[in-house]
Amino acid sequence: MTETSSRLFERALVRLKPLESGEDVAAFLQGLVTNDVKGTLPVWTALLTPQGKVMFDFLVWPDGLDGLLIDCEAAQADALAKRLTLYRLRRKIGIERAEDLGVFWEAHTGDGGAADPRLAALGQRWIAPVSVEDKGADNAWRAHRLSLGVAEGQAELGNSDVLWLECNAVDLNGVSFTKGCYVGQENTARMNWRQKVNRRLVVVPLADSDPARQRVAYPDLGLAVDHRRVEDISPALAPAWMSLTAPE
Repeated sequence: MTETSSRLFERALVRLKPLESGEDVAAFLQGLVTNDVKGTLPVWTALLTPQGKVMFDFLVWPDGLDGLLIDCEAAQADALAKRLTLYRLRRKIGIERAEDLGVFWEAHTGDGGAADPRLAALGQRWIAPVSVEDKGADNAWRAHRLSLGVAEGQAELGNSDVLWLECNAVDLNGVSFTKGCYVGQENTARMNWRQKVNRRLVVVPLADSDPARQRVAYPDLGLAVDHRRVEDISPALAPAWMSLTAPE
């Protein structure tokens, strides 16, 4: 892994750690987010509103025996830490940015990093100490991710205005329907069982983007992210991993 040429400077890490013996950090986060953080990590997950709309999406990594690291947008890291602190109440859990660590990425897999849990084609990520010699890979990551039709972050997924299942959370392994309760779970589960996901986020050529449905445009890449009704997403625009029909 070439750590000096693949750091994602637009990502940051928030560390959750127990401040006294017996405090269970994983159990704390498990009751808040959409995915199972007590199983194999990393996982892609989200913190939702009670209505099931996404506020923050992020990846969760292990940190030693008892802690966790949240791999999130750098611009939203402080807001996410503040939100988690509100849920912490009197629990003895430390929540702070891990300024000494960074998120690194390569487009291929197989030499020591963890495959992206959303889609193997997204490549591999790993956590490592930061260095002044680190070179950014944010532009390459964005181009690679969007070429595969994967949306992430508040600019694309929204801030409390797009339902998590509309963010392709089922297809991209961002939700567990067996882990138990979490914030927004009731509406999310109901939508899934009733197959009521009527809209999806989809990456489209900028020339084909619907201005009324566009969330963000990337003129340099010739792409945009639209929030469209499922019937308005043609097979030609849908990536291979996206399921547009309900199962039999």
